[in-house]
Amino acid sequence: MPSAEQRAGDVEPAQYRVSTVLLVWAAAALPMGVLGWVVAPALAGSEHAAIVRLATLTVGLVWQAALVLILLRREAGTLSWKTIARRLWLGAPRSPTTGQPQARLWWWLVPALVAVAVFDLVLAGPIGRAWVALLPMLAEPPGFSMTGLLATPEARAQLHGEWSFLAVFFVQAIFNTVIGEEMLFRGLLLPRMARAFGKWDWVANGLLFGLYHLHQPWGMVNSALKGVLCLALPSRRFRCAWFGIAAHSGQSAYLLILITALVL
Repeated sequence: MPSAEQRAGDVEPAQYRVSTVLLVWAAAALPMGVLGWVVAPALAGSEHAAIVRLATLTVGLVWQAALVLILLRREAGTLSWKTIARRLWLGAPRSPTTGQPQARLWWWLVPALVAVAVFDLVLAGPIGRAWVALLPMLAEPPGFSMTGLLATPEARAQLHGEWSFLAVFFVQAIFNTVIGEEMLFRGLLLPRMARAFGKWDWVANGLLFGLYHLHQPWGMVNSALKGVLCLALPSRRFRCAWFGIAAHSGQSAYLLILITALVL
């Protein structure tokens, strides 16, 4: 009996072996680790460490977007939008039973966004603190935190008129949650992991996403849990990377609005 995907008439992306999945993961994770722990500290002064780190890590996110396009071009032979959308799950969500796109499935974005909001607001803090308490050497160094830039009235006042910082944050947000991390993990890797991990491909995808955060190990557990439950699971169920993109973009959208207001 043909699968739901075959009944839908899709061209299936080439399935990766475990070794290929890990190589792609390393091609994303290792540059981010080097940029975060070697390059950024070498470039940053004590007063602007968080901003320099943000800009430096953006280079790694841009590389991820380029990596996706390189691998997709080798696989499909073209980078037409039709090919990109089909092979990176950028179409409409599909029924898990029939494989057919159904517009009403977009409504599942509502509980998906509620779930990620609950995780970020209620669970992320306690989980992160427990993880750092267990392994104190993984605590976030002083000056690395973006939220530190917004922690005091004095710090927020310094952002007034800082359009360059707003531009850097906007670019970082786009590559972080739309065409960088999400396109790599939910667009490229997730559709190609079934051969290696079977029906648990979404779990493996989320765990790899957590381990990818070498550049911020204090958030690895939160990133893994969020990656499994809020990003990979709905993307896999509906064969639609937009679910991961939307769920991942919530915090960035909030910070972008806040920083824009402060700059203005």
